[in-house]
Amino acid sequence: MLNIVLFGPPGAGKGTQAEKLVKKYQLVHLSTGDIFRANIKNSTELGNLAKSYMDKGELVPDEVTIKMLESEVNKHSNPKGFIFDGFPRTTVQAQALDRFLSGKSLSIKMTLALEVEEEELTKRIILRGKESGRVDDQNESIVRNRVREYNNKTAPLKEFYRKQDKLRIINGFGNIDEIFSSLCKEMDNG
Repeated sequence: MLNIVLFGPPGAGKGTQAEKLVKKYQLVHLSTGDIFRANIKNSTELGNLAKSYMDKGELVPDEVTIKMLESEVNKHSNPKGFIFDGFPRTTVQAQALDRFLSGKSLSIKMTLALEVEEEELTKRIILRGKESGRVDDQNESIVRNRVREYNNKTAPLKEFYRKQDKLRIINGFGNIDEIFSSLCKEMDNG
């Protein structure tokens, strides 16, 4: 089974690239952002709790995120694999994901890390917010806080996956097809 973590700061293009990878490799896309939004839209208890953090540009606590993700994974009986998009975001989450997958006799094959400069990320997210109407993506201070949160809490995951020899760094600046080609090359050689 091909289980991939698609990793990178907000606005790096994870969602766009995940859609293309899902089609090519027939994987299940698990986007924590989508999972959060569905839970928020349906006013679930976990969704309301997640919203209180997201509205401030903060990361949702690990236990809330993990419970939502486990529920989604368990909905699929015979997938070819999963693309984890936006998860894990902390070392604790990565360890919890490894334990959860191990309990199902599965593991992460590789982590594809998209890297993009901070100013480009800010521009992309604000533009996305204007196009989509997402209020949290239109406020520059919230956007910059999300990037800071990523740099402080999520970027250290690179070392976690590097130690497992699962980290592949991909330049996330350029056109969508060039980035996709780089991702596919890593997956095919992985």
